[in-house]
Amino acid sequence: MRSDYGAHAVIELARRYGQGPVQCAEIAASQKIPEAYLDQLLSGLRRVGIIRSVRGPHGGHELARDPHTLTLGDVVTALEGPVVPHEFVHSPAADEEGSDWYSACAVRNAWLEAAEASQRVLDRTTIQDLLEQQVTIRTRRGELETAHEGMDRAAQALPNI
Repeated sequence: MRSDYGAHAVIELARRYGQGPVQCAEIAASQKIPEAYLDQLLSGLRRVGIIRSVRGPHGGHELARDPHTLTLGDVVTALEGPVVPHEFVHSPAADEEGSDWYSACAVRNAWLEAAEASQRVLDRTTIQDLLEQQVTIRTRRGELETAHEGMDRAAQALPNI
């Protein structure tokens, strides 16, 4: 949930990249995020240098990094920590025979593989990629709604049989 809301907030800031600071209330309204919760998320993103904040009447928040180089992985890691849990990144715990039984666990290895694959997807998905996809989705949604409205009007104009 934190990462989802955080990603939406960052995408909103990417949409306005280079236009100056955006007030928290505007981001919250645009992305339908509770403002108090958004404020917490923005604080976390500010601490790691993803956004910067400006105080004052013309203040607000803006991306501190280019959306072409900022990744979803950066946002998720900032808000949740690494996708690959610490227990998977360990020093081998060899027994007296020198075998590392911990890393030889089939279930653990499957979880590690899944976590690493997730991290790769997050790290190669830029915020700019997500912004462009979101614009396409909203455009198509608008086209579909317009087409449906036209069909509804046409159906209403038909005589009742």
